[in-house]
Amino acid sequence: MNAPDPAGQLPPVAPQVTAAAVESLTSRLRKKLDAAVEQYAALPVTAEAGEIRVVCGEDTVVTLTPGPSGTITQDDQARCSCLLAPRCLHRAAVLTACPIAGPATPAPAPDAATTEAAGDAAGDAAEGPAPPGAGTPDSAPHDEAEPGRTPSTGQQPADGAAGDRPAGPTAAQVAAARGLWAAAAAVLAAGVPGAGAVPQAELLRAAHTARLAGLPRAEAAALRVVRGLRAARDRHNGHSLAGLVAALRELLLTAGRLARGDAGPGLIGSVRRDYRPGGGLRVFGVCREPVISATGYAGVVTHLVSEDGRWFSVADVRPGGPARARGAGTATVALGSGVLDHARLARAGLLVTGATVSPDGRLGAGSGVRATPLPGMPWTEGPMAALFARPLAEAANARLSGDGYYGDDPDAEERARELVGCDLMILGPAGDHVLARELLPAQAGGPLIRLVPASRHPGLAHVENLRRLASRPGALVRVVGRVDPARAATLLPLAVGPVPGATATLRLPQEWQDRADLGYDRLQGSHLPPAAPQPATETGPAQAEAGIDAASPLWRVRRVVEVAVAGGRRAVAEAGRERVFAGQDVPLRRAGFRGGADLGAALTAEADRRTRDVFGRPADSGPDAYAWAWLAAATYLEATERAVIRASWQP
Repeated sequence: MNAPDPAGQLPPVAPQVTAAAVESLTSRLRKKLDAAVEQYAALPVTAEAGEIRVVCGEDTVVTLTPGPSGTITQDDQARCSCLLAPRCLHRAAVLTACPIAGPATPAPAPDAATTEAAGDAAGDAAEGPAPPGAGTPDSAPHDEAEPGRTPSTGQQPADGAAGDRPAGPTAAQVAAARGLWAAAAAVLAAGVPGAGAVPQAELLRAAHTARLAGLPRAEAAALRVVRGLRAARDRHNGHSLAGLVAALRELLLTAGRLARGDAGPGLIGSVRRDYRPGGGLRVFGVCREPVISATGYAGVVTHLVSEDGRWFSVADVRPGGPARARGAGTATVALGSGVLDHARLARAGLLVTGATVSPDGRLGAGSGVRATPLPGMPWTEGPMAALFARPLAEAANARLSGDGYYGDDPDAEERARELVGCDLMILGPAGDHVLARELLPAQAGGPLIRLVPASRHPGLAHVENLRRLASRPGALVRVVGRVDPARAATLLPLAVGPVPGATATLRLPQEWQDRADLGYDRLQGSHLPPAAPQPATETGPAQAEAGIDAASPLWRVRRVVEVAVAGGRRAVAEAGRERVFAGQDVPLRRAGFRGGADLGAALTAEADRRTRDVFGRPADSGPDAYAWAWLAAATYLEATERAVIRASWQP
């Protein structure tokens, strides 16, 4: 007898399989698809002998047979026992309820373990500055690359010469981009309530066409949009409307530019990163970062630094959930002879011979790689000392510079993810985060910083550790983390240690070697300095938080942009008729955001525009003009907010 799957999870399905199943339905069955998906997604799942079964009725069973990678990649791997199969509602609904497989369907091997999931955990990076009118029908739009991917042209020259690459996208790529634009514009016009299984399937089909045409960046953006739509419609706790807005903006921006033949170097992207010989390397562990991805991958990334200050990483990211992320923190490193685990590597060093390195610094584990353990490097020596000597404002400005998310600076996204180091004084808790002030030798105090958990998953230690740090106002800590490009003066800490020479600082166990990985090591009361009253002259948490979150009228533009995604074109039009947004342009213009006021008003007007044919009858002008108006407002908003965030890091 089959036993219910303890994980209760359906296997990932390739986008083209789901799209084909939905397209095969009759129009009558398509109207019932959304209700069927909701019904079948709640049914128990049984697994036995490599097959996954869902009982949809008394005599109806859908059987899924994933391939070696654990993914449904072929139509015949999904079968239904009903008489209408394979063009039946049961099969299409179950496939739609399954997670969407990523752009690379095979599970990553040690040499190809990607840190793409780490980019998801850190959040999408914001865009660089753009002209206020970028994205309008009369000007080419500008574009976010998927975190964890190395941009490249993605086009191979016919004769293999690097200098003979095409100047722009091919005809097939332009056609695929136009299909993506049409599907994305339809989703935007419908909004979350109207973007059910059928519009999602059309977007999945367009994403598959983009993959065949060699547009991995646009394909990945389309898959993120579909995942975001499903999470929003299912009301998942982890759903983020801002994340869905960002994904849809990137998709429209990328597809719009490619459809017009734009040759931006980062617009096409790349799926795989080739490992190249790195020779001999001496690298030293800095910290571990747990990874739990919404796409079903989990593991750990250990960050390393070389003697000359270059950053490297060793990743162990595979299909799994929170349990795998916790276990990978102490798993053996798949590098050379495997003499270290990730916990020891984060505090030790390696002499690597025959190293292979990806463009983003990931170390490969090929058969010719040899690794010998070395003593670790303290945070007070070598390149780590230089990391902490650099003012945080300067480091943050370097991480947030460039416009990689418009496709014009391919290295900007990788630069934004580089780690930074700083010495901070804890001010105390403020809501669900911690406020701190940077310690600068030449000043009484540096800029105010918000510390936010790099991951809020309850199975990891980030939230608990930050809560303990917040309980010690006045404590001095040395932090290694990542700049959050989406929030003002916000740092995502990955590891902490004591400030050299300070008394009111951390007192960590000897085996931790003066550093604690916030995702794995759990701080105790004995590790913290004694509680002391905060000096009377110090800024309190409430005042500090107000200093970071200075009121900005840009929220008015964001409200219009998000209402358009959450409710669709009709919601924006009705809000405009009821004058919900009336008067919002006055504070925007007073603050100098005239472009935002104009673009918000243009979006509202376009949403309610009604065209008529030559006989005066109402006619549908299509979603294109409305999509361009929304894209212009969304692009302006992201570019302006990014500039405000960069300014927030200045003292």
